[in-house]
Amino acid sequence: MLVFSKARLVLLSVPKTGSTAYEAALAPLAAIVVSAPPELKHAPVFRYNRFFRPMIDRFFEGSFDVAAVMRQPLDWLGSWYRYRQRPEMTGHPNSTQGLSFDDFVTAYCSGDQPDFARVGSQAKFLEPQRNGACVTHLFRYEDQSGLRHFLDTRLGTSIAPQTLNLSPKVPLSLAPDIEARLRRKFSEDFSLWDGIGSAGAYTPMRARSKPDTPA
Repeated sequence: MLVFSKARLVLLSVPKTGSTAYEAALAPLAAIVVSAPPELKHAPVFRYNRFFRPMIDRFFEGSFDVAAVMRQPLDWLGSWYRYRQRPEMTGHPNSTQGLSFDDFVTAYCSGDQPDFARVGSQAKFLEPQRNGACVTHLFRYEDQSGLRHFLDTRLGTSIAPQTLNLSPKVPLSLAPDIEARLRRKFSEDFSLWDGIGSAGAYTPMRARSKPDTPA
């Protein structure tokens, strides 16, 4: 997560959306760089709202916009699947080695996800809070030119992020019935991605009425 005080902007780091590359490129311009631990680097909206927003409101003047990137849900899962195929994952409970993409997505859709399929949800990561805290600019991962134009304009710079944390190239295919199940169970993710317009415009989901998820 990056906080730009002069630009009044917070850039959240959604996992598997190129956030590490943007962090490396933009860190010198940021007032606050949260790069570790992963639970804070990849703080979702509810954690940003609970821990970081009060600090920002106290020590910086003016309201801040919150920007984030979302990847097409099926492609996002494919990135997780490939990332966990890395040789160094051998023997780790998070490894997807020896599993097909069908196996991975089926496990992801199960009621009791095994470790290797427990990767969260982008819709849950980006879920607005009841006090109004939400992402104000949401970009599709596939719209890199739009994202860079926004950041260049907002920050008054020109960036060229390098590709980092590249996942192994593994052919992906998914059975139609498994994809249909995924789309039903995680319909909020697909609806949210479909609703992202140009220049990061979108309509935030409504905050759920149940209490905020614990950090």
